[in-house]
Amino acid sequence: MIVIAIDGPSGAGKSSTSREIARRAGWNYLDTGALYRAVTWLSLALDSAEPHAIIQGLKTSPIRFVSDPTKPQIFCGDTDLTEEIRSEKVTAAVSAISAIPQIRAELLTLQRKIIDKADRGIVVEGRDIGTVVAPHAAMKVFLTADLQARALRRDTELGAQHGAEAIGQSLSERDHIDSTRAVSPLSTASDAVIVDSTMLNLEETIERIWELLKERNLLGLPIVAILGRPNVGKSTLINRFLGRREAIVEDTPGVTRDRVSYECEWNGRRFIIMDTGGWESKPDGISVQVSAGAERAMEEADVLAFVVDAHVGALDEDDILVQELRKAKKPTILVANKVDGDSDESDAHALWNLGLGQPCFVSALHGRGSGDLLDLIVRELPEVGGAQAQDGYRRIALIGRPNVGKSSLLNALAGESLSIVDDVAGTTRDPVDSLIDFGGSIWRFVDTAGLKKRANQASGTDYYATLRTQAALERCECAVVVLDASQPISEQDLRVITMVEEAGKALVLVMNKWDLVDEDRRDQLDREIDRHLDQVEWAQRVNVAAKTGWHRDRLAPAIRTALDSWERRVPTSKLNSFLGALIGATPPPVRGGKQPKIYYATQAGIAPPKFVVFSSGWIEASYRRFIERRLREEFGFPGTPVQVAIRVKERDKEQG
Repeated sequence: MIVIAIDGPSGAGKSSTSREIARRAGWNYLDTGALYRAVTWLSLALDSAEPHAIIQGLKTSPIRFVSDPTKPQIFCGDTDLTEEIRSEKVTAAVSAISAIPQIRAELLTLQRKIIDKADRGIVVEGRDIGTVVAPHAAMKVFLTADLQARALRRDTELGAQHGAEAIGQSLSERDHIDSTRAVSPLSTASDAVIVDSTMLNLEETIERIWELLKERNLLGLPIVAILGRPNVGKSTLINRFLGRREAIVEDTPGVTRDRVSYECEWNGRRFIIMDTGGWESKPDGISVQVSAGAERAMEEADVLAFVVDAHVGALDEDDILVQELRKAKKPTILVANKVDGDSDESDAHALWNLGLGQPCFVSALHGRGSGDLLDLIVRELPEVGGAQAQDGYRRIALIGRPNVGKSSLLNALAGESLSIVDDVAGTTRDPVDSLIDFGGSIWRFVDTAGLKKRANQASGTDYYATLRTQAALERCECAVVVLDASQPISEQDLRVITMVEEAGKALVLVMNKWDLVDEDRRDQLDREIDRHLDQVEWAQRVNVAAKTGWHRDRLAPAIRTALDSWERRVPTSKLNSFLGALIGATPPPVRGGKQPKIYYATQAGIAPPKFVVFSSGWIEASYRRFIERRLREEFGFPGTPVQVAIRVKERDKEQG
């Protein structure tokens, strides 16, 4: 179950944003501010601000919150307070009641109960969600805006009755009370993403957070169930999708009995393929459970792929399964398998009679039509899937050449021996996943084998260790490249850094074994950094001594900064104001007697930040690098590669 924590001051847009994200994801929603307002209403009704009296009142008239984002409601006993808690009287008293420690403790228990009852996911908003209520939330957002923008929004909300200035004063006082109270003050969690909505409208704010959820794979992967009678080639088809022999295949019918899930990727979309046992209309013996499993897969899946053996054609049993598929009311793709040539295809057109639309002709054994089928499946995939793929922990890969101290660093961060450490280079061969609590957060670290040679030159265990390290790099969000500060920076070190940059990952450089660096080596290292690392001068650098644990506490802030930059989005208005001033001061160079005209720029994506600049003609690579350099000067981006592409509008041609 995924928990998304959204904190921030009044008027930043938390409620509207949280409700819409929960509605769009099909998750539950909790407005913790409404709980505090309900307690305040009860306090006013009891005419008492005494904690004992209020808590006694809560026992008599318990608070109940309806977590439906389309129509959230709150009750105190049998009284619906949804509208009443927004009154001026409650608003004026809520900060004082919210600051009472006993009340906060009582409501903390209630909030956690509501969160625990959520099924697939819940978006929780308030002022202490990421720091107190749900400190291990999969994603934490601190949504803020400047005081003037918040006052104008609240004034519009209230129908311009009070005036923005008076509302601004009220919000300022509320901010002060919330951020200075002794218990659970309003503060930004160390691992929260700060989203400033000052220059964003509601739709843009929602899109910004939705983009982060997608990038972190927190929306769940869609499930595609492969269904059909026994021996129609379901497992063979799955192996074709995966590109490897994963599902057991045999000519004997009924080899697959359990529902087995595999993660698949096609055209940048990841999803779960569920292999099912053969469905039978009149099962007996073990077939009863196999058929029941297939029916459960039908319920869980987001897309159904019904596989029929084109050589055998549709049987009466298939008609019964088609009726079950229709009852499921889910996108269904009819797959005609074992279509090896044109003659088979003409025969397979008879499957139109099943009433499931056009059959998709494939040969799972030979690969014919499998790409077209995957294209069709990807088009049907929903935005939010039923399979949770991530737990919300940030994925960090420790990489570097052998014997630079990667495993020692992992052990120093964990405070225990997680990886085998030896002076013999190449002790670690398999990537090892570890959840490590340090620097105020839990991180998922992967300790990888040292990269000795290029993968195509390595052999045996080194070759496979290199491939697994590359796979770990693809899976991670931030790569911590460990260098031995006591040794000269080598070609292998530079190749590892280039791998990270080309993979588009956030980067932190760790200079390990700093306890072995004397003054002469320090001067030499400075010269090496200037000479070799100018391509990644934007990378965060941390000096540590893994064996003693010296300065290990500096790694967490560096990783956070790099990840923050990696996921940063620049508002379009700010980006184009910057670009206009840049072009005005330094226009692009003339090429072939013509000066290309730059129209506008847009940020095409995050993780890493990618910018596309639209122009009337070809732009020199040196000017692209100049734009990137100035982007960094203006907006920061420490710790992440930044990609700038030029799109020539007339020819619709992009320069990478």
